[in-house]
Amino acid sequence: MEFTGPNAIDKAIEAGFDLDGSPIPSEMLKLYREVMEKENVRKRSGVKKSMRNRVVKTGAKHFDMDTLNSRLKMAGWDGLSPKEIEFFFN
Repeated sequence: MEFTGPNAIDKAIEAGFDLDGSPIPSEMLKLYREVMEKENVRKRSGVKKSMRNRVVKTGAKHFDMDTLNSRLKMAGWDGLSPKEIEFFFN
């Protein structure tokens, strides 16, 4: 089974297997599903804020700090905060 693309993790979890093909322990799946069920009913604060959070979290894996910071600003969001820089780039 091969999982690729942005939904690879979700597809693997649904299938109950890690990306290397090994089974995910049932207690891990149980806890994950319980937490995600609670998360699915939580009221959201805004799409643009969630989008920015995803861009920062994932973008930090693909861009250097200065590039991500300038791209955020060009897109109309605030640049990286000191807390984000500390967490993702140090």
